[in-house]
Amino acid sequence: MSLTERDYEAALAVLWQGQSDAAHDVAHLRRVWGNCQKIARLEGGADMAVLMAGAYLHDLVNLPKDAPNRREASRLSAEAAVAWLRETSFPKDKLEAVAHAIAAHSFSAGITPETHEARILQDADRLEALGAIGLARLFAVAGQMGAQLYDPEDPLAQRRALDDKAFALDHLEVKLFPLVETIQTATGREIAEERADWVAAFRSRLLREIG
Repeated sequence: MSLTERDYEAALAVLWQGQSDAAHDVAHLRRVWGNCQKIARLEGGADMAVLMAGAYLHDLVNLPKDAPNRREASRLSAEAAVAWLRETSFPKDKLEAVAHAIAAHSFSAGITPETHEARILQDADRLEALGAIGLARLFAVAGQMGAQLYDPEDPLAQRRALDDKAFALDHLEVKLFPLVETIQTATGREIAEERADWVAAFRSRLLREIG
């Protein structure tokens, strides 16, 4: 019997032990799975069982942004996901594909996705950093980290170095806009470009409001 969304969510309620946050919660996983389905439907040729497992388990080990071993989070998540999946009805011959997709999804890990499913999952997760949901997650994380919304003296960092640990708005240039160039699929790129345009429009509006 194949695993369902409900199976994964029930398992995560136990596996996460209440450690999820506003940017990495079940709603995030559902959106990533939705992005995976949208991209896979238009790109074709994807193993949906691998994608569902990857989407729901890619943040199984959720380390804080400032954790010294943050780069290891996706690899640790892959290992934990495989360990859990081995105890379920999930096909054993697909475990390696799930592990690679999860390990490669992370920006900080720097692992090149080598399968169609890994490319789709990476795109699906990176789309979460763009558009309205991307901004919502950005400011949620910035609040957790104690960052200011922007530098009131130089919001666009025209006379200083970018510092997204101190100012949330700087993160747009440090990471979010450059993400568009890392998108692997044609469908993902189209969505990412539209969302990036929306974020740029938001920033323009914000700058007008703050004078």
